Amino acid sequence: MKKILGPIGIIVAILVVIGMILIPSYNKFVTAEENVDQSYAQVENQLQRRADLIPNLVSTVKGYASHEEKVLSDISEARTRLAGASGPEDQAAANDELSGALSRLLVVVENYPDLKANENFIQLMDSLEGTENRIGVARKDYNDEVASLNRQVKRFPGKIVASIFGFDEREYFKADEAAKEVPKIDFGDDTD
Repeated sequence: MKKILGPIGIIVAILVVIGMILIPSYNKFVTAEENVDQSYAQVENQLQRRADLIPNLVSTVKGYASHEEKVLSDISEARTRLAGASGPEDQAAANDELSGALSRLLVVVENYPDLKANENFIQLMDSLEGTENRIGVARKDYNDEVASLNRQVKRFPGKIVASIFGFDEREYFKADEAAKEVPKIDFGDDTD
């Protein structure tokens, strides 16, 4: 009986040591994944907030600039694409498209001084500007959490634990390549 208990005791001790190593590492991965998911949810919340503000902004501008239909329809289409985007890469591309459409709207607004003085428009623009800042912060926080998780997945012994339990690297929320180009805005020739 003692001959059997000795090897069983050694096996149990080895399993306990392995468990003591794996369990904390596994829990770190679970925490890191939850942090990434939570941060991504904040990005989505801010993108949704922005998408909710845009119809009010567009309808305010429509009253003043009814002949600027192309810009307004571009914004609506970009907003629809953002609402239907899935995953950080698709959402980043749709977000960049919407940002470009909003930039063109701001150029249109410059031609309507009465609109710029409209109280509703001013409030909407302030809300939109605040939302843009929140989106930037949420994207940064998300990317920080992704970086933390990805480091854990790549490092030893995390790489082993990640492969055993199926933890994978996550995708960053990146700006579209076109966003690196400085936009050209032409307000016309004022020298006439």
